Amino acid sequence: MSRQLQILLSLVLLLAIMYVVRSVRGLHRKMNKVAGQNRDIAKSIKASNKEMWQHYRQSEYFAQLLTLVKLTAPLPPTRSWAASPDLLLTLMDLVRKNRPKLIVELGSGISTLIMAKASQGRTKIVSIDHSEEFAQKTREMLKNHGVKNVEIRVAPLKAHASGSDWYDLTFLKNLKNIDLLVIDGPPGSKNPKARQPALKEFEAKLSPKAVIVIDDVNRDGEHELAEMFAKAFPKKNLEILPHEKGSAVIC
Repeated sequence: MSRQLQILLSLVLLLAIMYVVRSVRGLHRKMNKVAGQNRDIAKSIKASNKEMWQHYRQSEYFAQLLTLVKLTAPLPPTRSWAASPDLLLTLMDLVRKNRPKLIVELGSGISTLIMAKASQGRTKIVSIDHSEEFAQKTREMLKNHGVKNVEIRVAPLKAHASGSDWYDLTFLKNLKNIDLLVIDGPPGSKNPKARQPALKEFEAKLSPKAVIVIDDVNRDGEHELAEMFAKAFPKKNLEILPHEKGSAVIC
């Protein structure tokens, strides 16, 4: 075989090897892409299953609420910005078992109605809201349901010593011996520490048997606040409930 032919065959072989290598690399990229798509699909399916399970659980809790609460008018929507059925059911249970004389709630809404119904008019409830618009909607809802044992206070947000905007303190002065404190305001989605002034402002206003409930503890700021309350009251127990948004009960 001539040298020229050998060189030619070597070049052909080299080109063939290069083609195979390139094809294998291309196939590998496609396989990686498909594998990535499969992982994305698996994640999407897992997230969808989790969401469906949450919808199912909340439907169960809501059905229990409808069974336990005597309603005379329609209920407003739950979840999203409003309290979820799992939290509402917990609040109802706490009110029925502990029979608090005074409940103070930060953030008004459907939770106000549920606690008022659970107390059967025996408990005074003070619900504090930063928004006149939200407060008025709560007043109208309570009126439609014939609830009279609730006082709605509109306390605008003002600069607080903590550095966060918080409720105007003049609306809190006459509150004392609080048996149930529910912290679901002010809005905390943009400021993780928005609700943390509650400890300083309510620590001395709680009764010895007080129970503190904090919503949204799946968020870092509210979870930290729950731990702050537990540290301030070492004789009380902190329980984190696996609610849709996470709830803390300190009692």
